[in-house]
Amino acid sequence: MNLNEYDISNPFSATVLKSERITDETTDEVRHIVLDVHDDLFYFNEGQSIGVLAPGPHPFGNKQHMRLYSIASSRMGEDENATEISICVRRCFYIDDVSGERYPGVASNYLCDRKPGDSIQLTGPYGRHFRPPRDNTCNLLMIGIGTGIAPFRAFIKYMYEDRKKWKGKARLFYGARTGMDLLYLNDKNNDLALYYDEETFKAFEALSPRPHFDEPEDMDRTLRENVDEAWELMKDPKTYTYVSGLSTLQDTLDLIFSEMAGSEENWKTMKEGLVSEGRWATLFYD
Repeated sequence: MNLNEYDISNPFSATVLKSERITDETTDEVRHIVLDVHDDLFYFNEGQSIGVLAPGPHPFGNKQHMRLYSIASSRMGEDENATEISICVRRCFYIDDVSGERYPGVASNYLCDRKPGDSIQLTGPYGRHFRPPRDNTCNLLMIGIGTGIAPFRAFIKYMYEDRKKWKGKARLFYGARTGMDLLYLNDKNNDLALYYDEETFKAFEALSPRPHFDEPEDMDRTLRENVDEAWELMKDPKTYTYVSGLSTLQDTLDLIFSEMAGSEENWKTMKEGLVSEGRWATLFYD
């Protein structure tokens, strides 16, 4: 679904309560932003996204620019405050293919520049397919890169705080260039470390072998080292698999799971079955 197909005709207001950088100054800027939503009818579930409307004018005459961001809070709200939600935002830039000039990403820079007390316009929430199962005996296999961790932060808080006791297995495969890029798992913000002691939870971290050369996270190697556990879990009819992050992750997973399935065709058939059963969901961005 293209962004211009989303209904943004009924926006609502939110106030920035907190905006804190959760990466070191030596790496890309990523901020954890907490918003207070001013709408009594606003309700969301884990895995949904909100649209942020950056006011214009913008190139090509756009009055506003809309960008989707995954909600990083559980349905109980940030810190169990029902009117508050959080999002994870990386300050982005892009290079013009023709001029070679560097330009700031519209929505990400707009959000990263907001201060506590500022008001912003939101739409949504959107997305119904990327939600954890209600049955607490189900297993969750979560695979993410970069800010793709946001919905999984919401999932894990839901499982171990809202539901109190999750009986199924939870496995998180998460990739970043450096340890400081492991969002919610670094010295600036270590939210997810709270759940490492949970009996049913286990995390696998994939880092770049040469981060100073901007080489990507080594999700391929990390998955291969633990693929037997991931594969056995995926074959369990009580396992739900969620993939979130850069669209390049899709090719990596297809390659590895094709090898485990014996062929590309076998994996394609298996994945189609998982999708039809509602046990395979993806949330990709470029």
